Amino acid sequence: MAILNRAGVKIHYEVRGVGQAVLLSHGFSATSGMWRQVVEVLSGEYQVITWDMRGHGQSDSPKDPATYSEANTVADMLALLEHLEIEHAIVGGLSLGGYMSLAFYRDHPERVQSLLIIDTGPGFKKSAAREAWNRTALDRADQLEARGLAALEGRSPEVLAAQHRSAQGLAYAARGMLTQRDDSVMQVLPSIRVPALVVVGADDAPFVPASNYMASKIPEAQLVVIEDAGHAVNLDQPERFNEVVLNYLTQLNRR
Repeated sequence: MAILNRAGVKIHYEVRGVGQAVLLSHGFSATSGMWRQVVEVLSGEYQVITWDMRGHGQSDSPKDPATYSEANTVADMLALLEHLEIEHAIVGGLSLGGYMSLAFYRDHPERVQSLLIIDTGPGFKKSAAREAWNRTALDRADQLEARGLAALEGRSPEVLAAQHRSAQGLAYAARGMLTQRDDSVMQVLPSIRVPALVVVGADDAPFVPASNYMASKIPEAQLVVIEDAGHAVNLDQPERFNEVVLNYLTQLNRR
């Protein structure tokens, strides 16, 4: 198990394969384990980096809730690339991981060769919608503190398969990382200057409109909707998902 120590917080990560770097980030209350099948397929041609966000999986859960934030998550991603001496990477993720990948591009566009945005929303333009999202995130935090890891029961497959060490760490992550404070990620979409693959499960109702929106706003975006798949599209339809991603990356290398 590889560990990056960033300011006293140990971040778990794994690297498989050699070649062009692909950094994949998981969704809220999932772990890097959700990418296992993807890694098996991509690592034959690419250097695939997966990691557990702070508060998740095998990474540390700091006791200070202020250390859980969008800014620190983006900084963790940058520190991981620097630790591995990677100048440029294909950056992507699912749900919260996809949102953080967009935030990473916003802050460090020179580090990104392409984006993989999977079952993700770009945030909210209207404050009322953002506040409704945040209320849901805060409720999830409260449930984790009240019920512990049992609060994850009934969630989508990537969450059910995850193994965590700290319900409190997840609660802090819900409050500090899952909540949103502005529309800066949404605003950056038209200025993205790298190719992007937007993938969504056809049955992931809340994220289909968001995916259509991102595909319409990002200048070089390609949208793929995968049938018979929900929020965990890579687990619901792994063969189709892996085929879509591998074909996209092959096309990207031919540019």
